[in-house]
Amino acid sequence: MSDPSPTRTWTGQTLGRAALADLASQGPHHLIDCDLDEVDWSKLDLSGWTFERCTLRHADFTGAKLGGTQWRGCKGPFANFTGADFGEAQISACDFNNAAFRRANIASTRFTSTRLTGADFHLAKGMGFVFDEVLLVGARLPGLSFRKEVLKRLDLAQADLSKCDFRGAVLEGCSLREANLDGAQFMGADLRGADLGGLQLEDARVFRGAVISREQAEQLLSGWGLLIR
Repeated sequence: MSDPSPTRTWTGQTLGRAALADLASQGPHHLIDCDLDEVDWSKLDLSGWTFERCTLRHADFTGAKLGGTQWRGCKGPFANFTGADFGEAQISACDFNNAAFRRANIASTRFTSTRLTGADFHLAKGMGFVFDEVLLVGARLPGLSFRKEVLKRLDLAQADLSKCDFRGAVLEGCSLREANLDGAQFMGADLRGADLGGLQLEDARVFRGAVISREQAEQLLSGWGLLIR
């Protein structure tokens, strides 16, 4: 039995709200090299769509259904995904600097090799999301749970990680330099492969229960003027 709503491909199009609403009513579509800057996608059902090398600057996806979507090589600085449902979406090699993911559902969403500098994930929810080789400098991620996750090559420098849960997590090639760690939990976390910045003695309480390297320990103790031979 044939699929009544096969995916259709659109290349190099400039599409507005009316055209997109019509497409959304027809099922999933594959957009390639399309100009979608400042387009209003709010509350549309885009489940299963694929966006490839599209421009999405200041596009508005507020409350949109984006479950199972795929995003490849897209550029969407300042895009608004507030309250959107990204369940099981895959986002790779994209630039979503300063995008808003506030209150978004990111359950089982995978972000790979993507720029999210300054992105806002305040009150984002969901389990099983993955950040792999992602730039999150200055991003706002308060309260997210990374518990028992293996985090690889995440740049979280200057990010807001207040009340984040890193218990049992392994950080490989990650940077926490100058991040806001107020209330964050690191019990059982392996931080030996992380850049913790200029560690001071007062930082010890933040990383209580975490595993650190000899070099990192020496840096902490240098605050007391002690040397380890």
